[in-house]
Amino acid sequence: MSKRLDPRNWASWKPFGIGERKPNNYLELWKAFRSVKGNRRYAWRILTKGTCDGCALGTRGMRDWTMDEIHLCNIRLRLLKLNTMPAMDPAVLADAAAAARLSSAQLRDLGRLPYPMLRRRGEPGFTRIGWDEALDLAAERLRGARLGTYLTSRGVPNENYFAAQKAVRALGTNSVDNAARICHSPSTVALKQTIGAAATTCSYTDWIGSDLIVFIGSNPSNNQPVAMKYLYHAKKSGTRIVMLNAYREPGMDRYWVPSNAESALFGTKITDHFFPVNIGGDIGFLNGVLKHLVERDLVDKKFIDEHTAGFEDVRASVAEQSWEELEALSGATREQMAELAEMLGAARSAVLVWSMGITQHTYGERNVRAIVNLALARGFVGRDNCGLMPIRGHSGVQGGAEMGAYATGLPGGLPITPANASRFSEAWGFEVPDQPGLTATDMIDAAHAGELDVLISSGGNFLEVLPDPRYCREALSRLKMRVHIDIVPSSQMLADCDGDVLLLPAQTRYEMEGGVTETSTERRVIFSPEVPGPRVGEAWPEWKIFTELAARTRPELADLIRYPGGTAQIRREIEEAVPFYQGIAALKEFGDNVQYGGRHLCAEGRFPTPDGLGRFTVVDPPALQRPDGSFMVATRRGKQFNSMIHERRDGFNGATRDAVLISPYDADRLGLADGTEVELSGAAGRFTGRVLRAPLTPGNLQIHWPEGNVLLDVTRRSPAARIPDYNAVVTLRRTAP
Repeated sequence: MSKRLDPRNWASWKPFGIGERKPNNYLELWKAFRSVKGNRRYAWRILTKGTCDGCALGTRGMRDWTMDEIHLCNIRLRLLKLNTMPAMDPAVLADAAAAARLSSAQLRDLGRLPYPMLRRRGEPGFTRIGWDEALDLAAERLRGARLGTYLTSRGVPNENYFAAQKAVRALGTNSVDNAARICHSPSTVALKQTIGAAATTCSYTDWIGSDLIVFIGSNPSNNQPVAMKYLYHAKKSGTRIVMLNAYREPGMDRYWVPSNAESALFGTKITDHFFPVNIGGDIGFLNGVLKHLVERDLVDKKFIDEHTAGFEDVRASVAEQSWEELEALSGATREQMAELAEMLGAARSAVLVWSMGITQHTYGERNVRAIVNLALARGFVGRDNCGLMPIRGHSGVQGGAEMGAYATGLPGGLPITPANASRFSEAWGFEVPDQPGLTATDMIDAAHAGELDVLISSGGNFLEVLPDPRYCREALSRLKMRVHIDIVPSSQMLADCDGDVLLLPAQTRYEMEGGVTETSTERRVIFSPEVPGPRVGEAWPEWKIFTELAARTRPELADLIRYPGGTAQIRREIEEAVPFYQGIAALKEFGDNVQYGGRHLCAEGRFPTPDGLGRFTVVDPPALQRPDGSFMVATRRGKQFNSMIHERRDGFNGATRDAVLISPYDADRLGLADGTEVELSGAAGRFTGRVLRAPLTPGNLQIHWPEGNVLLDVTRRSPAARIPDYNAVVTLRRTAP
């Protein structure tokens, strides 16, 4: 990596970007320092000796495996408070109605949940109880109940996921799901079908020195900030950055990397080529690029012939798709599609990166297959500086599905079939159900219909992460019992219920005896040791909570479910259950890690499919119909981590949480000045916000998530992955003259 200054990549000649609109990373350091007052030594040990529980880049302390520089970001700094805060006063929850008037941020700021607490049906709030009483009560209600279990990716380590899914299956159901369902489940489905592996095929080191990196519906400047340092070094090595998106993200245009002297002082130009597309129009653009690659003879014929199947069907399909159809769907011109095709055709290497702008659609699986088609057409898989990367936003999400905490998959990502269920039944000593369970969204439907009795939610907040909060609240209220396992209180816990509500306090990953592991985006399984420091009340590790619930519900299976050897025993069992996690059992010290599959999956074009070939897939463009005068609106992330909002204003674009981002063309056409109050109306609901002009493709709007969930239709989900559609067709009107 070059250390020479390169003014060609500078974003500004103003020192430290003074006067420019951008986040103040040094202010973030000061805020983090203030937020951990009284626990600063513990916070420092977490930073230097723990594996980050923020996004899924993966760390060993403040270092990583991509470059020998400091690895620290605003997301991690903001999470320090959660990981070090003292216990809350349980008396605050004695009046649930009063507590429910607090915002989610105010609830978190109350402090850690210190003890098990119970709110019986009809009682005004929660009272403290002991662990034995809590577990015995839950076990009594679980016997014979229709159960759904959801685990969020919020710092949840592999050990918790594995033990939880095993415990739930011991209770007789596969209805256990995790946050991967609502972010990258379409990637899991499509990648498994096309290349045989549901994970990124490359490593972050492959970014640096690649000819091209193409971001499609992905914004790492907000969601994976340390990745911007990788892009800084990629730019210095000559890599060109391309972005396909409805919105030209300011943070992807210019970024000041705070821990690098050159970038901190002058900033870095990130995106070299931006291609605007309609929300939901990605297939139109990607198929148009592939059509150009075929027509201009820019495909890698040798790779296609030797390592793939299905190309001729795809060639015929895109030939039949008219340019007019592809242009109308994408909102881009065929000349713009040709520009990217020429760049891909000239590139010797490229990495294709995508995120929820691709997956969170009713046809998210098709979006991913269209990306895979491009990579296979150019042979950008299985070699240096090439790859397919569904970049992850949370440290627990890659491992969650691989551990089997998935309603449609067993450990190792195996599909739920009679044969696979029989295999795990034999290994574990109890019968594993052989039919898929309820996904996260299906659980809410079942609860709403009175077809689910008990919900166990480990972290997460359905009221904030799923479409139509009113519908979700009604569903939660109709359960016979809810069990919430978390480190802090949330609004979901305070929702009314037809039965009892139980709160069980969990430990953070840094508090767990024996240490734990996480799996990063690049498939690196990383050990995070227990970090010495203060402990909160009677909090338990989640793996112990789940196994004890199952053991008390089915005492005849107790010895098969409990882990007296702690997390080390769980890791040994993971290694037996998931062959590609070979080496996890040996991880026991700070910095220990193993990257399953090595630097590249599908190395040298050998795919883990039955015949060893990667598969092209015919991808038909979706039939998007937007009535005249309407807009397509997408939900976006601001200054937040998951649904935890850190600031009311986004430092990149100045948008407040009620902003309605709209193109200058549409704003001028409708006579809307910045700050004008408008109402968006759709099939599911209404949203009131204020206009903010932004570099958006005309005909498209963006609003913040989760505030914008009121516009989302709960019935709109992708067919295989069952991911909700986080987009909607709306009309816009000024609320006042």
